[in-house]
Amino acid sequence: MTAVIESEEHKALRDAVAALGKRYGRDYVTRTVAEGKPPAELWSDAGKLGYLGVNLPEEYGGGGGGIAELSIVLEELGAAGSPLLMLVVSPAICGTVIARFGTEEQKRRWLPGLADGTRLMAFGITEPDAGSNSHRITTTARRDGTDWLLTGRKVFISGVDMADAVLVVGRTEDARTGTLKPCLFIVPTDAEGFHKRPIAMELNAAEKQFELTLDDVRLPAEALVGDEDAGLLQLFAGLNPERIMTAAFAIGMGRYALARAVGYARERTVWKAPIGAHQAIAHPLAQAHIDLELARLMMQKAAFLYDSGDDIGAGEAANMAKYAAGEACVRAVDQAVHTLGGNGLTREFGLASLITAARVARIAPVSREMILNYVSHQSLGLPKSY
Repeated sequence: MTAVIESEEHKALRDAVAALGKRYGRDYVTRTVAEGKPPAELWSDAGKLGYLGVNLPEEYGGGGGGIAELSIVLEELGAAGSPLLMLVVSPAICGTVIARFGTEEQKRRWLPGLADGTRLMAFGITEPDAGSNSHRITTTARRDGTDWLLTGRKVFISGVDMADAVLVVGRTEDARTGTLKPCLFIVPTDAEGFHKRPIAMELNAAEKQFELTLDDVRLPAEALVGDEDAGLLQLFAGLNPERIMTAAFAIGMGRYALARAVGYARERTVWKAPIGAHQAIAHPLAQAHIDLELARLMMQKAAFLYDSGDDIGAGEAANMAKYAAGEACVRAVDQAVHTLGGNGLTREFGLASLITAARVARIAPVSREMILNYVSHQSLGLPKSY
């Protein structure tokens, strides 16, 4: 098997997920957003069908696959107009970290529920003053007997209102050096001292964004995920899947927008021929298709490397896949709206809302500029300016 040619199993998974996505479609997402509700019905059905946990170990209720399979699920749901943002977070980041580094008790407690959708976990890394500099994270954990006390703030944390717990990135003090090092904690959303506040967003999405305040949240020793001295490794074990899944999110969105534009261009006739017959319309759509396909290839490579255990190789490919997919998605959505003209801004065609949504793939979870920094430093060996 290679990252270029999909297996028959992967093709079958695409078809099955596409069928589920088609049953819900863009109208379902639009309706849930208007009602201020999460996409609970789609999430539940995807869980019952085994799609949410396709990347998690079979012995804990998952499908035994990897990020390659989970990225297919998100891409196809997105291409149907009904993506699930929390697929990026709950099974891809949190499920992966717990499966790789969690204790047996943590795996038994969390993975079956994450796999079937009955439990959901959010991920908290971003802070108001840290931005893209994870070394400036100020959320700290200090020991109090055998417990931990966690204090700090997080922003732009997705789906906290839907979550049973948040996998929080904090920092602990190294007893030998006194320096702070990253650590991961499972924090129940009903813990004393845990406070959430919704952030008002111009972006209309079913999954809301939150600011978290952690005020001496007391956690038992077993809330710590993995080795206290290996926090950075564990953190990046979750961030590479996050980038791959963000690419899948963007590619699916771009495919949806492109499909709507192509369908319109085939039928819309202003002079004698459909507008899609004119190269001014056809060529930009063809280019958008090419860009999306190229981004998908890099995403597949990144997933293949990650699932093969090559964390270093996957880091470069995951960043490049996320970059390529974000750019391709923005261009595809822009061209789709432009193809429809005024109709592209109407609620009837459902494309205008994607203009804002597409920007997310450029901004989150890491900006395209920080990816260019990563590639220039790590891949090309150029010096840092910071």
